[in-house]
Amino acid sequence: MPAKRQLRLGTTIHGAGATKYGWRQPGVAPDASISLAHYASVARKSEAAKLDFVFIVDSPYITPDSAPHFLNRFEPLTVLSALATVTSKIGLVATATSSYTEPFTLARQFASLDLLSGGRAGWNVVTTGLEGAAQNYGRDKHFDHAVRYRRAAEHLAVVQGLWDSWEDDAFVYDKETGVFFDKSKLHALDHKGEFFSVKGPLNIRRSKQGQPVIFQAGGSDAGRDLAARTANAIFAGLETFEETQEFYRDIKRRAAALGRAGGEPLVMPGIAPIIGGTDEEADRIYRELAELVTIEDAVVQLGRPFAYYDFTKHDLDAPFPEMGDIGANAYRSHSDRIKRIAREGGLTLRETALRFATPRGSFVGSPEKIADIAQHWFENGAADGFILGVGIAESLDTFLEQVVPILQKRGLFREDYEHDTLRGHLGIPFAENRYAVREQLAAE
Repeated sequence: MPAKRQLRLGTTIHGAGATKYGWRQPGVAPDASISLAHYASVARKSEAAKLDFVFIVDSPYITPDSAPHFLNRFEPLTVLSALATVTSKIGLVATATSSYTEPFTLARQFASLDLLSGGRAGWNVVTTGLEGAAQNYGRDKHFDHAVRYRRAAEHLAVVQGLWDSWEDDAFVYDKETGVFFDKSKLHALDHKGEFFSVKGPLNIRRSKQGQPVIFQAGGSDAGRDLAARTANAIFAGLETFEETQEFYRDIKRRAAALGRAGGEPLVMPGIAPIIGGTDEEADRIYRELAELVTIEDAVVQLGRPFAYYDFTKHDLDAPFPEMGDIGANAYRSHSDRIKRIAREGGLTLRETALRFATPRGSFVGSPEKIADIAQHWFENGAADGFILGVGIAESLDTFLEQVVPILQKRGLFREDYEHDTLRGHLGIPFAENRYAVREQLAAE
């Protein structure tokens, strides 16, 4: 009989905070984003609570108006390699761009993390929404949105092909005969495509999970197509039950149309729970956080998904401006969502900026209420799990110490690890080596 479906949970490590005000909270170290002790603490706490993974987001471009965490933070693969040595079970997921990396280098880096951690690595495949990143990589102009996704699909295919360079039993290590490896089990990729020409093979073997887990975070139509075809899990950036349920159904429908079975890709909305001893206390905490946000900061923050568009040129109390295609080549799904909500709600620029700088979200309340909401989303086709952000510094500890036990008591989340790989935690099958599979089929 199949195992009972259970929630999947991950933690995003945001250091000094992904908002302009996060670092000002009591208990938040301003240098947390470059503190290995901070990252290790979050990873260990999350592992103690039996979570599936820790997750590190990233982007290769900043401005002076970027949030504190973005301004001064570790490169994800570097810090996750360090975390691999202080944890033993929890998965380690890093964001890396397909637009501004070479497949061979990235394949080698993630394969190294996967071996270092004993099969716990995951790659969040992004195309980079910030147009300014182009000038950090020798380009005058960012790749067009459609080109970015074609490039991402090919990039991912090359990386996964390189990860299969060595069959799992290729290394013989026979000292008596002097045979180090079986040459018949080493494979060059010989890829020649629209964007990349990569011969291979990769100079590192596979891990005990076969290949790192593939995450994807794009919400545009092209992003949904890529995720439905290639992702094992999706980091969804939505707020309400209704829009997340629509996204969930759309992804599952697209995946089924492509012949994918077994529930993949998993849909895991990102949430930033605000938890109080009571629902009223949680509401008060939310209001106090919202009061930290100035309209000046909110307007600047609003510009990021529009490629740091300068909204200060517009009247704050006039209707949200007509943006046309601005944002289409940046974070398209997010900028389109802002335009739609502002238009449908008849919001002014001021109202729109504050609405998105201080989103209340659905996960505000007592531990029992947070567990109720998570269960409702999970059991009613909106989520396979959640990726936790941090609304306030204490929220992660409260979630791990008070919400997780409620979910465990209800039989919705594991009480202990049953596997030691990220694929095992997420219920995703071992990634069979393509060449071994072909040989087996040919022999049948």
